[in-house]
Amino acid sequence: MTDAIDQDIYERTKALLEPGEIELVGMVVHTSLGGQEDLEMHELTVDLNEVIADHAGTGESYIHAGNDDTDFSSNQFQGLTVEDEEFVWECQQLLREGTFDLVFYYEAGVDQDALGAEVTALDGVRDVTLVP
Repeated sequence: MTDAIDQDIYERTKALLEPGEIELVGMVVHTSLGGQEDLEMHELTVDLNEVIADHAGTGESYIHAGNDDTDFSSNQFQGLTVEDEEFVWECQQLLREGTFDLVFYYEAGVDQDALGAEVTALDGVRDVTLVP
């Protein structure tokens, strides 16, 4: 993990985590994937779904795509539990300076350091910035 690489993304992500119905934390996953690597970015998002759900202890989850729902924008995704469609995480995929950054937020209570270490080890991940 490093200090915030992109202060703007960090600040905007932190604003999403403001108190609401549930307490949220998040992370920005800085990838080495370029703008033409959409399939690889999708595969990484699937891997991240499994890792986040495992650390959150929510059981099996699936990915709900924003382009399938008028309540979301394109490139916005949600991880929902298979059992009862409960919130696990939400993500936006951003193309920044030629590579993708994936902004995730999820319910607090996850061991952020352990999650960050596991995410950093995934193929295609260049760095992770944790957002408390």
